[in-house]
Amino acid sequence: MLRLRTLVIATSIALAACSQQSNEQAAPPAPAPAGTAPAKASTAAPVADVSAVNPFLSASTLPFQAPPFDKIKDGDYQPALEEGMKQHLAEINKIADNPDAPTFENTFIPMEKSGELLSRVRRAFFAVTGANTNDVLQKVQQDEAPKFAEHQDAIVMNDKLFKRIQTIYDQRDSLKLDPESKRLVEVTYKNFVRGGAKLSDADKAKLKDLNKEESGLRTQFTKKLLAGTKAGALVVDDKAKLDGLSDGDIAAASQAAASRKMDGKWVIPLQNTTQQPALQNLNDRATREQLFKASWDRAEKSDDNDTRELISRIAQIRAEQAKLLGFSSYAAWKLEDQMAKTPEAAIGFMDKLAPAATARAEQEAKDIQAVIDQQKGGFKVEAWDWDHYSEQVRKAKYDLDESQIKPYFELDNVLQNGVFYAANQLYGLTFKERKDIPVWQPDVRVFEVFDKDGSSLALFYCDYFKRDNKQGGAWMSNLVAQSKLMGTKPVVFNVANFTKPAPGQPALLSFGDVITMFHEFGHGLHGMFANSEYPSLSGSATARDFVEFPSQFNEHWATDPKIFANYAKNYKTGEPMPAELVEKLKKAKTFNKGYDMTELLGAALLDMSWHSLSADAPKQDPDKFEMDALTKAKINLSYVPPRYRSSYFQHIWGNGYAAGYYAYLWTEMLADDAFQGFVDKGGLTRENGDRFRAMILSQGNTQDLATMYKNWRGKDPSIEPMLLNRGLKEAPQKK
Repeated sequence: MLRLRTLVIATSIALAACSQQSNEQAAPPAPAPAGTAPAKASTAAPVADVSAVNPFLSASTLPFQAPPFDKIKDGDYQPALEEGMKQHLAEINKIADNPDAPTFENTFIPMEKSGELLSRVRRAFFAVTGANTNDVLQKVQQDEAPKFAEHQDAIVMNDKLFKRIQTIYDQRDSLKLDPESKRLVEVTYKNFVRGGAKLSDADKAKLKDLNKEESGLRTQFTKKLLAGTKAGALVVDDKAKLDGLSDGDIAAASQAAASRKMDGKWVIPLQNTTQQPALQNLNDRATREQLFKASWDRAEKSDDNDTRELISRIAQIRAEQAKLLGFSSYAAWKLEDQMAKTPEAAIGFMDKLAPAATARAEQEAKDIQAVIDQQKGGFKVEAWDWDHYSEQVRKAKYDLDESQIKPYFELDNVLQNGVFYAANQLYGLTFKERKDIPVWQPDVRVFEVFDKDGSSLALFYCDYFKRDNKQGGAWMSNLVAQSKLMGTKPVVFNVANFTKPAPGQPALLSFGDVITMFHEFGHGLHGMFANSEYPSLSGSATARDFVEFPSQFNEHWATDPKIFANYAKNYKTGEPMPAELVEKLKKAKTFNKGYDMTELLGAALLDMSWHSLSADAPKQDPDKFEMDALTKAKINLSYVPPRYRSSYFQHIWGNGYAAGYYAYLWTEMLADDAFQGFVDKGGLTRENGDRFRAMILSQGNTQDLATMYKNWRGKDPSIEPMLLNRGLKEAPQKK
């Protein structure tokens, strides 16, 4: 989710948004970089006096310094945030005003150590506002977002501080710095320059205003989208319209209605993506259409939750920011420090995928239309028909449907005997549940993670069930980041939005949900294995088009025969999935991949189109812009809508994935090529796992990422394994 951004200051919060195959998920709002001075108290909630007992004012005494959620009140966040900004700015000013000549030790080390209070409270705040928010916390978010932006600008545009940074940067080759310290100097310097440190005073003032406005609008977008998604849920008053759903799904819909005080009705809440899981099984076409359109129009109802005006303005602001910083577009600015380097490279990469993806999707559509015609449906396939009839095609082609496999994927069994077991086999990790660690919501579970030598490595929280006050999708982040300098070990969490079963019922997952669990835990491993000196370079604090690589790589172990056999067991009998059903699942691996790739490409190209606008472009009408962009990209198939419509594209408007959604595709290439590297060396072995941990997962952003990958793999990544694995190219026939 990752929803990850690397800030130029030590309060950086690693946030990973996530994607996996056909069930890609979004991240919660990425924390805006932080403000200047303490501000007026919000009227959103009774705000505690910062001088009183506030649980954030001292380091937690819990294991791993985990946040004491049992002691934290809503009113504690805002004063702690503002005191944190105040303290952080004082620490930064002390560094900048140091009369001694700048050195690495008197500039970079104290910068990395600065902002400890702010980091502590922000991590907990953004965890809770993403996964368990309320009106009070949303108001604090809205109040503080522009102050965070001001705070970040006050640091990045501090002339005296930047002169010290530049002096050390210019001398870096003669200072005999170790490689990680030199990397810190280079990354920090580049981030300051990219943040406006070299601008004139007049242009700095303009950029500060734009940053403040954009930060506030992103927070508004997230708030509107959360409300619009909740309000957009499909309400059904006739149970017959739910024909095709399982008894468990119907019970969950009834429970969702009851929680909204709609007794006697059924509610199907919306997931963050365009397509909705229930579309697969709903037999009533009118109900499918209603559900699809509820999703499609959730943020375009010309009401208080309509986001179109906001996104049009955000796009303008970003183009103006880029122009001030000397770039032709926001995409050109954003990609400069990514693996792809330029929008042209990212678009060229996607152009290689699009023809094969759309051709396969068109063939899949013909297969679906044939089923509709055979059943004398009398209609052409539309977006709301796809999942329903593609499931029938899958059943006809492979004699496989979702209802057959769900009983073998009970959530806790997948977690313990799948996700954790794979980590044990590859890396020697073991897990013990902790009931004594406070959490932000009763559904959350906590596990202590032990390393291969039995030493305590990390804490892992998981929060898997959907709630109306939780952002859509799935993501990973840290509550505490690893740093040798700070003496901290990682506290990592995964969040998802799986349907919570009715009381007494098992939590049965689709295979897509299983992949989500492995995916998010891949991000988790990236955080748990972090072994960096400096917090700014630790764990998942990498470029967007690298951060999804460990997570997408970890998806592969869900289908490894040894791992799969250990968790794919019937929740009633404990019997393993029958061999013939496993074989069907394996044969269906590339089923519907044309659709999956096309909807992802549609979203990625939409993102790139929005962020390729120049500052001179007029304000855009989102609906027209979207249609024109998809048509121009030759990916406008009516029955394959983009995974996200512009108006509910949380990744790019609320999170940190602006001009970066292509990263999911880029990292699929890395992940598939990396897995081929494992296969070439024997697959699931501790030797392979330990080497991958040592050379990739533990390194964070301590090296150039392309070089890091090449050193591990022995060559640059190839697109061939991706094309083969995603069914976009036929495997060569063995002679």
